[in-house]
Amino acid sequence: MRLGLSTPIVMQQPGVASSWEATAGPDELALVAEAADRLGFHHLTCAEHVGIPATAAADRGTVYWDPLATLSFLAARTRRIRLATTVLVIGYHHPVQLAKSYGTLDRLSGGRVIVGVGVGSLTEEFDLLGAEWTDRGVAADRAISSLRAAWGRPVVDGFVIEPHATTTDLPLWVGGRTKRSLRRAVDLGTGWVPFGLSHEAIAEFLAQHRPPADFDIVLSPGAALDPLGDPTASRRRLERLRDVGATIANCTVQAANAEHFCDQLAALQSIAEPL
Repeated sequence: MRLGLSTPIVMQQPGVASSWEATAGPDELALVAEAADRLGFHHLTCAEHVGIPATAAADRGTVYWDPLATLSFLAARTRRIRLATTVLVIGYHHPVQLAKSYGTLDRLSGGRVIVGVGVGSLTEEFDLLGAEWTDRGVAADRAISSLRAAWGRPVVDGFVIEPHATTTDLPLWVGGRTKRSLRRAVDLGTGWVPFGLSHEAIAEFLAQHRPPADFDIVLSPGAALDPLGDPTASRRRLERLRDVGATIANCTVQAANAEHFCDQLAALQSIAEPL
């Protein structure tokens, strides 16, 4: 099981984000990303929300850095770590536009992009952007297929797309919390990133829809880990993810500041090495 990093600062979820993140900026973000890269973490993440309805702010938080701008910045500060959108709301974008913008990022980063997508869950945000809410699942399936067909190709539907991604093999994760999201991931993607599901529900879903051997199951331990303060509990939570079926653990850690965060990452990597 590999370790990925749910990037701090760029998404500040209530109950998960640490207080230092509220005043942190590019310098702290780069420090953390460079540490994760140096330690051999699999990926960094960035989620997408253009705006959060005020009525949902207490549950979802309000800080969501733009993923294309953020991952482009992180690409310039790192060398090996993958850059994952977890997730883009695919209904907000034209698939060819995604192939061009994130294909450019893939070229700039040396082929390190993972495109994570979801169907979306905020009707108010769909309305804000003029996106179609009704039948968004069916529309998402079409868009994912179109994105895969366009990815890494110099000519799409008679239009020259330059630059484009480094390969036509698109690493594509699908997020969600339903059995349909897992079916969509197995049929159209290369990985599944569930959220808001218990370990029992995830195990049940995976038992019913067994993915192929090279398929990524990206699971989160939920709350932030404390590998320096409680290494035993941190290891147990990682073991639980592995036992449920995770191939990648998408983690964050408790910290008092960015430097402490980096120390925690080093401790977490040490704990996870035998897993």
